[in-house]
Amino acid sequence: MKTLYIFNPEHEIALAANLAHFTAPHAGRQLRADLGWLPALWADADDYILVDHAESARKAYERLRRRLGRPIAAFVDRGTIGHLDIQQVKPWGWDAAMATDLRRWGVADDLLPKAEQLEHWRQLAHRRVSALLLSSLRMEGTVGEAVECSTPEEVEHCMLRWQCVVVKAPWSSSGRGVRFYDTERLIDNGVLKIDKWISNIIKQQGSVMVEPFYDKVKDFGMEFEVGNDGKIRYLGLSLFHTKNGAYVGNVLATEERKRQLMAHYISLSLLDDICQRIIEQAPLAGYTGPFGIDMMVVKGMEKTAAAERHFLLHPCVELNLRRTMGHVALCMSPTDDDVRQVMRIALEDHYKLHINKI
Repeated sequence: MKTLYIFNPEHEIALAANLAHFTAPHAGRQLRADLGWLPALWADADDYILVDHAESARKAYERLRRRLGRPIAAFVDRGTIGHLDIQQVKPWGWDAAMATDLRRWGVADDLLPKAEQLEHWRQLAHRRVSALLLSSLRMEGTVGEAVECSTPEEVEHCMLRWQCVVVKAPWSSSGRGVRFYDTERLIDNGVLKIDKWISNIIKQQGSVMVEPFYDKVKDFGMEFEVGNDGKIRYLGLSLFHTKNGAYVGNVLATEERKRQLMAHYISLSLLDDICQRIIEQAPLAGYTGPFGIDMMVVKGMEKTAAAERHFLLHPCVELNLRRTMGHVALCMSPTDDDVRQVMRIALEDHYKLHINKI
């Protein structure tokens, strides 16, 4: 089936806005313009990739294409997609604004999800679903808790319970909509004062998610895809780096090499058990397409006898109901166990993708 692919990294901001007509912030628009060619990494030779400027996309992609031995990609712009013979559309993530734009640019209605389906997917992308999945993944060797709070008073209760907390907006993009709080610093004359950001998010989005703060050792994730038959398929590990909660880059290595790296922190049997439970229990009925689950290794209690610190697995920090940079990295993973590289996104004069040796 000929597919039209779109890289729309502003997707989660659009979910939060929940508007049919939505203008992304400048950074989101620039990221989309500069890296719109990314779907060429997983598209078939007869598919199309929607970009802002076809010729610029071809130039940006060409060097990487030759390096990876990928076919020449068919980049198209908004003025031409209404005349293309396409059977399906696959954006980075679906939202109401994406569907509205595609309809305006000439894509047939029968290729676009209906409003009810878009709203269902939006609710699945709510961070309460991450919390629901987290509770089903808890087992020996894991840690993690998350509570949805609909009032400032409920947030205060969690802050007093956990002292150091992470507060998250229900919908937000990487690094945005996440705040860290030390309860002691919010107490003034014996009164705990919640800042206006929390109150505003509750007013705008209906609630916030509150979690205890964990002493993180390593970020990583697992990438999956839900097929048209509703079955979940595991695609691979994603070892990535973040700075202040924002994505920085991904390790490019074979699956076996990535598993060896993770074995320094947690048992591979625990990883496999978590993966299998996600395949069997992820609450994603009605969704088809890629998704990723961000996880982390955190410091556990010290074993006093040997003075040795052990680690615990947080199995669901975020459920990303879209394609992720981890999926992108899997498309470029080497086949040689001795090769290990890092893929990173850097903002220079424009956003650029770099691959460097580790």
